[in-house]
Formats: sequence, C-alpha cells, structure tokens
Amino acid sequence: MADHETQRDRAETGREKAEDGRIEAERFRQLAEEAREMRDQHREALENIREERESLREAGETARTAGEQARVAGEAARHAAIDAARATADALRATLEHMKVVEEMRRTLRDISDMKALDPN
Repeated sequence: MADHETQRDRAETGREKAEDGRIEAERFRQLAEEAREMRDQHREALENIREERESLREAGETARTAGEQARVAGEAARHAAIDAARATADALRATLEHMKVVEEMRRTLRDISDMKALDPN
C-alpha cells in the first residue's frame, strides 16, 4: 500500500509539476505575445516617423523650389526695372534733344523775324 501511495504521490507531484510547467509556458507565451505587440507598435511608430520625415523632406523641397522660383522671378523683375529705367532715360534724352532742336529753330525764326523787321524793303 505504501508503494501505491508513493506512486500516487509521485503521480500527483508529476501532475502538479506538469500543471506548473503549463502555467509557466502560458505565461511565457503571453509575454512573447506582448513582446510581439510592442514590436509591432514600435515598427508602426518607426514607419510613422519615416513617413513624417519624408513628408517634411518633400515640404522642404517644395519650399526650396518655391524659393528658387521667387528668386528667379525677383531677378527677372530687377532686370525689367533696369530695362524700364534705361528706356525712360533714353526717352528723356530723346525728348531733351528734340527740345534743343525746337529751341534752336525758335531762335532761328526769331533772328529771321528780327532781320525782316530791320530790313527796309
């Protein structure tokens, strides 16, 4: 009978150890599952960060392109303003020359008029 009880105790102890092993295995399985979930969350966070960086890079590139276009437009406007100032100066010079010609013609006509007034014929 003692043998039978010893075997039963051993069997009970074996069942308890097996149950403890299953419980521990389940705990490890849960820990592994939690670790996988955390890993997936970290991957997702890293992917979000990568996408945000890419978005910021694209925004930076767009801003750089817009800045370059603004610089080119500003340079074109500066050249246009210089060209307009030169054209205005040229027009003023031409107008001044015309005014000098008109003034010379007026003097000539006055001199002619004065000569006729002095001429007794």
